Amino acid sequence: MTALLGPEDPDPVGEITKTSTSPFFLICDHGGNAVPASLDNLGLPQEERDRHIGIDIGALGVAQGLAERLSAPLVWQRYSRLVIDCNRLDGAGTSISPVADGTTVPGNQDLDEVARTARAAEIMAPYHDRITRRLDERLAAGQPTILVAVHSFTPRLLARPADRPWHIGLCWARLDGFSRHVLRALRADDDSLVLGENQPYDVDMVNDYSIPVHGEGRKLPYAELEIRQDLIADVNGQKVWAARMARVLTRAAESFTKVESPA
Repeated sequence: MTALLGPEDPDPVGEITKTSTSPFFLICDHGGNAVPASLDNLGLPQEERDRHIGIDIGALGVAQGLAERLSAPLVWQRYSRLVIDCNRLDGAGTSISPVADGTTVPGNQDLDEVARTARAAEIMAPYHDRITRRLDERLAAGQPTILVAVHSFTPRLLARPADRPWHIGLCWARLDGFSRHVLRALRADDDSLVLGENQPYDVDMVNDYSIPVHGEGRKLPYAELEIRQDLIADVNGQKVWAARMARVLTRAAESFTKVESPA
């Protein structure tokens, strides 16, 4: 099988490693919007690949700011979600989207199994293998872990143009305990924030990947953050939200630990 990635293509996995005792482990599934040279930009102009269909705008900047403030490790994906969505099970309908929020993706039309398998094997698998390895290392070292997945969402979808009013949403499936503490800490930090509980999405245990596998599957406390993209589209906004969420996550971890491990 011909390799998808060539010698000039970036490694799929970005990583910041830390040796501290921070309980937080950060991931960013849609942090980049690179496209393998062999896919010829998927037939899309740069402005389409820069939209929310190609990348979680601002999410990586927030995640990197959190890693610095929390002294926490971070693993992120460098390739566009249009190449393969690393927060979808391989084979899910939105894993490799032929149409994304009204945009036809020429490079995703009528893919055969060989092409789909190459994207899963060369881009998605190394990313999740890295997360798995790091979480296994923490478990072996007896280091407590709170998983934090950093995402962002568009204020308005072209396909459904109603405004999405939330400044930030928290998404969960069964294990909602830590997320509830994060919500309380957010309200205490700024009571003017419009908070979404499983908004604008919830965790889809059938089709999603990261939280079902790394969070729910390991029974780890977790928070999946969805920050509205217009709030973090520039560096200043990313710094503001990284500082806010560092405060909030730290307070939430303190209160969560007290409940889970009472004196």
